[in-house]
Amino acid sequence: MTFTLTVSDEVRALAPGFTHVAIEAHGLVNGPSTDASSALLDDAVRRLTARLAGRAPHEDPHMAAWRAAYTAFGAKPSRTRNSAEALAKRALSGAGLPRINLLVDLYNAMSVAHLIPVGGEDLDRIQGGMRLVRATGEEDFVTVAGGAEAVEHPEPGEVVWRDDAGVTCRRWNWRQGPRTRLTERTVSAVFLLETLAPMPVPEAEAAATELAELLAKSSPGARLEVCAPVSSGAGA
Repeated sequence: MTFTLTVSDEVRALAPGFTHVAIEAHGLVNGPSTDASSALLDDAVRRLTARLAGRAPHEDPHMAAWRAAYTAFGAKPSRTRNSAEALAKRALSGAGLPRINLLVDLYNAMSVAHLIPVGGEDLDRIQGGMRLVRATGEEDFVTVAGGAEAVEHPEPGEVVWRDDAGVTCRRWNWRQGPRTRLTERTVSAVFLLETLAPMPVPEAEAAATELAELLAKSSPGARLEVCAPVSSGAGA
């Protein structure tokens, strides 16, 4: 990959079972949600329902591991859920999954179907590489509150994704900032799938492969590279 993702030693120590798989994509074609992306989201809800077999999302072993990781860095997982659990809870509530835009619909569908936190970052808006670190509490997180731009700061010790300009996602994968979100103008992106033990690494690889196939289908001619899984015990 030409784009760099690094995981700090402090995060590796906090979650030794952490693995991430990244897809770097260039030449993407984004746009509004389509009938096809909407159908994928509906199918993801069906797959999730079958996977859980009547359990609540937080009762799934993978989601339980994420709750334990959130608790370990001081977050309250019942209030600030990881992105996959939050989407799954919404999907099963009857509210349905949101339709955002084509690319976001694709990665949200894979997140729900596989019950894996999946995020997408606009590479043209990232400054330098991305790093998963434990925050000092002084970093800037630019968000929107009340319709206006606002700057927040993570809690000291909070796990965050950041680049050279500041925090891009708070509480690991809880809330992404607007600066790097995928919009209808996005042409280059990195998609990140994050798992914890006990989820087998091949399952993360299968989800990444499925997402890459969907991206290739929706953006013919796009250049896609799926990186090998990187675990906490290895370099990033």
